[in-house]
Amino acid sequence: MNQLWPEEQQPAAAHSSEAAVEAAIAGSIAPPATGFDQEQPDTARGKIDAITYDSGTVGTKRQALVYTPPGFSRDKTYNVLYLLHGIGGDEREWFNNGSPQHILDNLYAQKNLAEVIVVFPNGRAMANDRAEGDLFAEDKIAAFTTFEDDLLNDLIPYIEANYPVLTKRDNRAIAGLSMGGGQSLNIGLRHLDRFAWIGAFSPAPNTLEPVELLPNADEASKTLHLLWISCGDADNLLFVSERTTAFLKEKQVPHLWLEEAGGHDWPVWKNGLYQFAQRIFR
Repeated sequence: MNQLWPEEQQPAAAHSSEAAVEAAIAGSIAPPATGFDQEQPDTARGKIDAITYDSGTVGTKRQALVYTPPGFSRDKTYNVLYLLHGIGGDEREWFNNGSPQHILDNLYAQKNLAEVIVVFPNGRAMANDRAEGDLFAEDKIAAFTTFEDDLLNDLIPYIEANYPVLTKRDNRAIAGLSMGGGQSLNIGLRHLDRFAWIGAFSPAPNTLEPVELLPNADEASKTLHLLWISCGDADNLLFVSERTTAFLKEKQVPHLWLEEAGGHDWPVWKNGLYQFAQRIFR
C-alpha cells in the first residue's frame, strides 16, 4: 500500500515548497517498470571509482566508492548524493545487492535524474571497519555514530577537493537503508546547513527519538527541499518510520512517506533509491 502525507495535514505556509506540493498529490507513487535495476542495452554507463581518503576522525585511511554519471566531465559541476549502507554492509553493499549503477544509468537514459555524483561511504567509522565478527558489538554500533564527524570533516572535504562538485547545501543530499537510513535522518536533520535533501529507506532503531532528531521543526520546514521516508509494510522495524512520520505530521514538517508492500529487504531499498533519486536536485 502506498501512503502519502494527505493534503489536509499539510501546513498552508509550506505550499510553496516543492516537497510540500508533491506530498499533497493525491493517489500513489508509481512503481518502477520491470528492469529498472538491470543493465539495459544501448544505455550509457557511469563509472565507479574506488577512493581512499585520510580520516582525521578515525586516524586511518578509509575507503569509499564514487559513481560518476555517463558523460562525466571535469569541465562541469555536479550535485552530490551520499548513499549509506546497512549494519551488515560496507561501501560495497549497495553494489553487491542493490545494482545502484543500473538504477542510476537507466534514470539518466530516461532523463529522470539530475546530474549527480553518488558517493558510497563506509558508515562504520573505526580502524577495522569491515563487516565481520559481531556486527552488534558496542564498538561497531558506536562507529556508526562516529561516522557523522568522518563524513562532515573528512569525506565531504575530500570529495569537494577531488571532484567537480557544487558545494552549497542545495546541491548536497544524504540517504541510506536501514542503519544508513537512521544515519541519514540523524545527520541530515541536525545539519540542515549542510543537507537540503534527505532520504531514509527502512530506517533502523539507531534513528534518534523525534524530539532529539528534529529540535527545530520550523527551520526544517523552511529549509528542506525534500524529506523522504519509505518502508515495507511487513518490516519489523516499521515502527521507527511510523514514529518519525507521526512526529513530522504533528509538527507540520513537509515530507513524503511511502509505505509499500515488502519487508526489510532489497526490493524496498532499490525502490527507495529509484523514487528518491528522481526527486532530488529538481
